[in-house]
Amino acid sequence: MPVAEYAEELRERLPGVEVRRAETPSEERELVADAEIVTGMSIDEELLERADDLRLFACAYAGTGHLPLDALESRGVAVTNASGVHGPNIGEHVVGAVLSFVRGFHEAWRRQQRREWRHFRARELQGSTVTVVGLGAIGHAVVERLDGFGVETLGVRYSPEKGGPTDEVFGFDEFHDALARTDFLVLACPLTDETRGLVGAEEFDTLPPDALLVNVARGKVVETDALVSALRGNQIDGAALDVTDPEPLPEDHPLWNFENVTITPHNAGHTPEYYARLADVVAGNVERVVATGEYDDLDNRVA
Repeated sequence: MPVAEYAEELRERLPGVEVRRAETPSEERELVADAEIVTGMSIDEELLERADDLRLFACAYAGTGHLPLDALESRGVAVTNASGVHGPNIGEHVVGAVLSFVRGFHEAWRRQQRREWRHFRARELQGSTVTVVGLGAIGHAVVERLDGFGVETLGVRYSPEKGGPTDEVFGFDEFHDALARTDFLVLACPLTDETRGLVGAEEFDTLPPDALLVNVARGKVVETDALVSALRGNQIDGAALDVTDPEPLPEDHPLWNFENVTITPHNAGHTPEYYARLADVVAGNVERVVATGEYDDLDNRVA
């Protein structure tokens, strides 16, 4: 299940624990039979049927919707995820996208390609308002990296009573109140029934015309047709999209043609530190289990 790099990171952190890596499906079936803790991208019900001793599945993804959660629960198997592993790199991606637009780097690149020495207008980030939708690990990382830029931060989350790292926190029923004050709208939320199509025509009407949309959540959080219409009508200043709907974005899609849109191929999550950070989480939980024999108090437990 785990790739070689991940297995080595775990061995470094758990010198007193046997870490075995399955390289083939047959090895998976053999090793899972007597494993108490299994980690990897996924586990199916066929493997679960063989895992009589399994107590914890440590998913190597932040999302767990692809797992047979009901089957895991019925067998009394705890599930953890990789939440937080992407925080630093996606936080940097968001700040980089915002700064690129603020200072006009996309326009500078076009003029460089034409070998054109001609000034262009730029803005300042200082004094602006950044609204972050989703205050999980990624949202926290974004807000932390904005500290020092002299911005006001607004947070939007499902449970505003929980507070957050932003200057103010809004519920989804107050979303338009936050949008009306927004210079930079950062989407860092999971795709749920609440967030599907969250940003559509009405939301683009509410946003100020000089606002920038940054989407590192999921493509379906934004209504694509409404985004294209808003860009064509100059309702917003631009968009930095790491995710799109549809995805991959077809070659003939109109989003490719806007000079004020930057598109990255769902790349914000890439980091060379992924397996090291994931191993930190999993190894910490393994050490806790070894010390206490309990599976209740685990970091990143989702089920």
